[in-house]
Amino acid sequence: MSAPIRSFLFVPGDSEKKIGKIAGTSADAVILDLEDAVSAGRKPVARQLVSEFIAAEPSAAVGPQLWVRMNPLGTEHALSDLAAVVASRPAGIMIPKIDGPSDVLRVHHYLEALESANGLPSGLIRLLPVATETPLAPFRLGDFAAAGISRLYGLTWGAEDLSAALGASTNIGPGGAWATTYQLVRSLTLLGARAADAEAVETLYVDIRDDHGLAESSRRARAEGFSGRIAIHPAQVEIINAAFTPSSDEVEFAERVVEAFAADVGTVALDGKMLDLPHLKQAERVLALAGRPRSS
Repeated sequence: MSAPIRSFLFVPGDSEKKIGKIAGTSADAVILDLEDAVSAGRKPVARQLVSEFIAAEPSAAVGPQLWVRMNPLGTEHALSDLAAVVASRPAGIMIPKIDGPSDVLRVHHYLEALESANGLPSGLIRLLPVATETPLAPFRLGDFAAAGISRLYGLTWGAEDLSAALGASTNIGPGGAWATTYQLVRSLTLLGARAADAEAVETLYVDIRDDHGLAESSRRARAEGFSGRIAIHPAQVEIINAAFTPSSDEVEFAERVVEAFAADVGTVALDGKMLDLPHLKQAERVLALAGRPRSS
């Protein structure tokens, strides 16, 4: 089980200056954005910059994974984005504003054809849809479990585009937390991702000056089952990485749990407590988040 991606950092695809700083980031993955961060007139420039940058990077596991956020299906830019970047071998594609698994399957099939045309292994490029940005999308989150999308890395959610689609003046409730609608779609994203045996990626934290709030929010997200988070500023990356990395005490206990179950038993006693298979699964999850191999 490979370690999940803790941090995805957005970088505008048309900014040579910001792209040039990617080598210095500690983010596990960078999302080179061809969508919202790029004006319509600069999208061709962004495609060229992004594809050339990814192609020039070494294929070895050095530095962050390089992902691309394409433009939404149904726009004139979507297929041009995919056609431009696939040959450079990005690690994955983020798909915005989907209505459900059928949209993700369309991109999957486009990638199948483009990978074949460029002599690349089938399934090389993974997918991370933003699965809650339209009013219809949240109703279909459970359908990912039966969609059979082999290259699906995970699901993430977004509140800003959904707010706009709903005509809402805010997505924040009176107490400062997400309003009820957005709490609902966040929970459904977590459930939908886990039902599909995929990762759940927490949405961005808007206030880039609030380090304490980001840290606390990220710790809560990991406790609930999210495995990583989107960053919109480089300063957020270290905080997110720390929040989604288990502590040494957690790792030590998880290793002891896995070792206790090595005898192929259904329940074990450890530190005066009875543990069963859900505890083993949780321990294996902690080790995966820590980048530790499973014990044999």
